Amino acid sequence: MPRVPTIRQLRYFIALVEHQHFGHAAEACHVSQSAFSVAIKELENQLEAQLVDRTNKQVTVTGAGREFAAGARRILEQLEALVDNVGGHKGPLEGKLRLGVIPTIAPFLTPPLLKAARQRYPDLKLYLVEDITRRLYERLMAGEIDLILLALPYELRGVETLSLFHDPFHLAWHRDSTLITTERHDPEQLPKDAILLLEDGHCLRDHAISACRLRDQDKVSRFAATSLITLIQMVDEDLGVTYLPEMAIGSSLLSQTDIKTEKLGDDSYREIGLAWRKNSARAAEFELLGELVEASRRAPVSR
Repeated sequence: MPRVPTIRQLRYFIALVEHQHFGHAAEACHVSQSAFSVAIKELENQLEAQLVDRTNKQVTVTGAGREFAAGARRILEQLEALVDNVGGHKGPLEGKLRLGVIPTIAPFLTPPLLKAARQRYPDLKLYLVEDITRRLYERLMAGEIDLILLALPYELRGVETLSLFHDPFHLAWHRDSTLITTERHDPEQLPKDAILLLEDGHCLRDHAISACRLRDQDKVSRFAATSLITLIQMVDEDLGVTYLPEMAIGSSLLSQTDIKTEKLGDDSYREIGLAWRKNSARAAEFELLGELVEASRRAPVSR
């Protein structure tokens, strides 16, 4: 029967993956570098696999190492949840929770969410990580974050999702724009290159194209914005029109602009929800967080 790695070895290796440096990882684990290096080497011998490539200047995690690190994080998470449940001392939404949020949601939902969390769950330490959906999903499956607040649909494997609410799309244009007329509110009637969107990688681009039924790709401008702020600035310069999620309407991003908006049909929306790894021991807590997101989303954002 093969020897099973110890919890200490798992923690050491995760620290090495995070720091990419033996000295820094050893310091974070409060152990000497020599003892740390021996523990990692023993772990590799037990597994009969090379987890890291060592050079004088850096540490590179191998494919086997990345796979092992992801599993190690999940094991430690489940172990911590088991201890909390048996001890009975920890209530719902207490302790550390790492939440990934996509950039087209973060400015609008996280301020009221953080305020509501402080009031209702004062012992919750909510850490936020903002990034595009693809990279957040990779970090989720690697065990680096606990769950994601995102826009659906998005192809996700090995996760559970919880739908929270619909976020309708609005057409946005400069108040004096010649691109928009009564007839040209129909996307098919807009001039070529008239529609500005976020660059590839942002799911809002795909959701807008799908929800707003942009069949003619010639209507979409060759120039794309890197963020919602840039997109709004481009529209305010009358470089084109765009489709904005309702949560952005009335926010500080549109104040001091000459942008007008109009809500599209009821079937033009993106779905906002949470996603976490399947069979997570904290699923019940994540559902509570979803309720908190819904309860807090209509709260005004402090300017």
